[in-house]
Amino acid sequence: MALAYSQGMPPGTAAPDFSLPGTDGNMWSLASFRDAELLVVVFTCNHCPYAIASEDRLIALHTRFAPRARFVLINPNDETAYPDDSFDAMVRRARDKDFPFPYVRDASQAIARAYDAACTPDIFVFDQSRALRYNGRIDDNWQHPEAVTRRDLETVLEDLLAGHGISITPVPSMGCSIKWK
Repeated sequence: MALAYSQGMPPGTAAPDFSLPGTDGNMWSLASFRDAELLVVVFTCNHCPYAIASEDRLIALHTRFAPRARFVLINPNDETAYPDDSFDAMVRRARDKDFPFPYVRDASQAIARAYDAACTPDIFVFDQSRALRYNGRIDDNWQHPEAVTRRDLETVLEDLLAGHGISITPVPSMGCSIKWK
């Protein structure tokens, strides 16, 4: 497991469009989320302990903020070198965790490169015009959710949905490096 930190795009950058197959059998794109005030794009995977630890937190945040904020999880990892990240394994993971959001496959890795994603999970929050407002971590304790003292992503969603600027200084996401081909 190679630890990496998010590099991200500069705030204000327009969300790169995508058209990716989901574990639910649908194709998903930016237009699929046009009704959402905020779009949370999460680069993730099936095998990284950081990504696995984030799943229940992302589900809880989605449940709290939907439909105003929508989430999409994108798996860009090389499935040849990491079979746990294959599309079939993604389908099982989404079903087993009962994901309430799309989980899509970036097999070419072009979307991860367009977003300058570096790790799993890597979190990007876009406003209604799909300009980047936040790229950073979920919270301050990936291993022990009961010990979290700062809920970065939750604060950002609250701030933006209230029409305010972001009240925290972003801290980069950290996790396993994306497994590039």
